[in-house]
Amino acid sequence: MSTSASINTTFINDDFLLENKFSQRLYHEFAAPMPIIDYHCHLPPNEIASNRSFENLTKIWINGDHYKWRAMRTFGIDEKYITGNAPDKEKFIQWAKTVPYTLRNPLYHWTHLELQRYFDINTLLNPNTANAIYDEATSKLQTKAFTCQNLINKMNVEVICTTEDPIDSLDHHVQIANSNFDVKVSTAFRPDKAILITTGTYLEYLDKLSGVSGVSIDSYKSLCDALSLRLDYFDQHGCKLSDHGLSYVPYREFTETEIESIFQKRRNKKELSLEDDEKFQTAILLFLCKQYHQRNWIQQFHLGALRNNNDRMNRILGPDTGWDSIGDYAQAATLSKFLNRLDASDHLAKTILYNLNPADNEMLATMIGNFNDGKVKGKMQFGSGWWFLDQKDGMTKQINALSNMGLISCFIGMLTDSRSFLSYPRHEYFRRVLCNLFGQEMQNGELPKDFDLVGGIVQDICYNNAKEYFNF
Repeated sequence: MSTSASINTTFINDDFLLENKFSQRLYHEFAAPMPIIDYHCHLPPNEIASNRSFENLTKIWINGDHYKWRAMRTFGIDEKYITGNAPDKEKFIQWAKTVPYTLRNPLYHWTHLELQRYFDINTLLNPNTANAIYDEATSKLQTKAFTCQNLINKMNVEVICTTEDPIDSLDHHVQIANSNFDVKVSTAFRPDKAILITTGTYLEYLDKLSGVSGVSIDSYKSLCDALSLRLDYFDQHGCKLSDHGLSYVPYREFTETEIESIFQKRRNKKELSLEDDEKFQTAILLFLCKQYHQRNWIQQFHLGALRNNNDRMNRILGPDTGWDSIGDYAQAATLSKFLNRLDASDHLAKTILYNLNPADNEMLATMIGNFNDGKVKGKMQFGSGWWFLDQKDGMTKQINALSNMGLISCFIGMLTDSRSFLSYPRHEYFRRVLCNLFGQEMQNGELPKDFDLVGGIVQDICYNNAKEYFNF
């Protein structure tokens, strides 16, 4: 018997999160039919290109999911069931034990949305239902309908933009482009490893960049030359976006002589000061941003993560295994100076700014207004709730800040920022939250009860603005 026959998750029904008739109509008639443009994610292009089939539910749903890992650790699950070598089904059973205790965490909603939308499983996940759910989902994953490409098609995805390092060959993107897969899959240029000069692996990275670019990187100028060649390469393969994951955007005045001296100090394995680090980052970021503007690219800045906090676990598991948190960096002053420097010489490209600290919501919502010059609709964007903020409360606060201090009608909407092929219900989640906010104000008389007007703006936020902004 299908697991959907028992313990039905009636709280996730057709009108989930939609609190009145206005919200419901906005979602069902205007938002839900819109295709998805996922303009920033970390889906592995090789798995899209090979149209991978996953062996079981754990491999597609738990492996690599930091959200689930952190919840399981908090609940007291041993690491062998998280990132360790326990059998896949045992890992899933431990996740199922955790799920009932994720109430009020977005994982509880996402878990059951994903089971419903992909597997038609309407059962609450818990230890009693875990075996049946695992077996049913795993069985479905063996069918052609559940390959990576078909999972993407199932969610009405029109565009995916993955994120690659400058040294990437983009071979998998070429393979996808030459296939019969009808979803556009593009990439974003992510040069963080060339920017963060004080990292322990910086010199090793320069050697790799030198190898793929054919440029002997022995000076700051040659570093810029190598990056410029890789920018050309990405551009030739259809890339139109860049992305940067930084604690904050630095800004310090510098001279070219100083930057060359800093580069040579690092090449000679000498210690750099904070001032050296920030001057170098300022210089190379300004160089890159001018290059983006020249190529008519869009630049993205993901700001505010405090990464790899747990040294002990970092030694055991390595970086990017779920030990990051929200940072409280000062953002406004240097970001303003940086953007102003680009704007002053008319080199400021379309820009999307994402914050991880909700305390920066109003700051970013007003910062973008400083550099919207009327040349392009919504040129400067306050990006959607990201990482720890891509849940109901975080999305609501971001939407409200942008509504109050900018134009929500020009907003380019949601993205997944995910490595999971089962993450697309997050777009649905965002759309339901958005429609409920508009619907509540329609019911309260704060917005006109005009579905042509309000519904049209909802469709713009969910799809049309992104389509125009990225010109996909």
